[in-house]
Amino acid sequence: MNYRHSYHAGNHADVLKHAILLRMLQLLQRKEAPLCYLDSHAGTALYDLSGEQAGKTGEYRDGIGRLWSREDLPALLAGYREAVARHNPDGQLRLYPGSPQLLADHLREQDRMILSELHPEDAATLKQHFAAQAHIAVHQRDGYELPKAFLPVAEKRALWLLDPPFEKGDDLQRCVQAIQTGIQRMRQTVVALWYPIKDERQLKAFYQHMAEAGLPKVLRVELSVRPTDTSLGLNGSGLMLVNPPWPLWEELEQVLPWLSETLAQSGPGSWRMDWLAGEP
Repeated sequence: MNYRHSYHAGNHADVLKHAILLRMLQLLQRKEAPLCYLDSHAGTALYDLSGEQAGKTGEYRDGIGRLWSREDLPALLAGYREAVARHNPDGQLRLYPGSPQLLADHLREQDRMILSELHPEDAATLKQHFAAQAHIAVHQRDGYELPKAFLPVAEKRALWLLDPPFEKGDDLQRCVQAIQTGIQRMRQTVVALWYPIKDERQLKAFYQHMAEAGLPKVLRVELSVRPTDTSLGLNGSGLMLVNPPWPLWEELEQVLPWLSETLAQSGPGSWRMDWLAGEP
């Protein structure tokens, strides 16, 4: 495994993924019942945006950097920026919280977290970072093993982020299989699967497989910052949301147009949101 998220921390894909993930947690926490957050490809907790790796690409400048000083953020994005600002108290954007830290900051006393990270250095960093927090467990293992290893959870409510590096050609297929396994083991699990948009033609089979996977509800959410037929790299990204909490999709109808305009690069941005299965 060669992927290191530190090169891409805070980019447009992180904005979409983390803003929605945090909002899903908040909506689930409307109930007092405990929940468990699972992160199958966790990376590390905090990323230094002025460090060598993030500084080499500077991708955060066209992501969280574009939201940092705006005063007209939709409420969902304002909450996300506030969560990032917690780690930058002097107002200067220097540190970016990855999904483990972002969610850890918002866990309640009754909630729990399970993190999985295969990269040995990142796993060690993550274990050391959360060593003093007994409700957070870190495992160095293949993230695709997570549903068989940990579902169902004792809390009977789970939010699971599936966010692989997509270094292998069969990763999308493995994602569908992992989600099927997870839902079979605990049908009420709320899943957020992140995926890159580079060539939409390659995603057609994935869309079909998700639609036909026998999942209760599947909401497709996508944001492209460049035309999807360009070859510049990561043109956009998407989230397949299984069992998303209401009224997330109603809130995203306001957020996605704003994001597509604000984060656009090399031409107009675009977005889409639709149900692949189980439309309410």
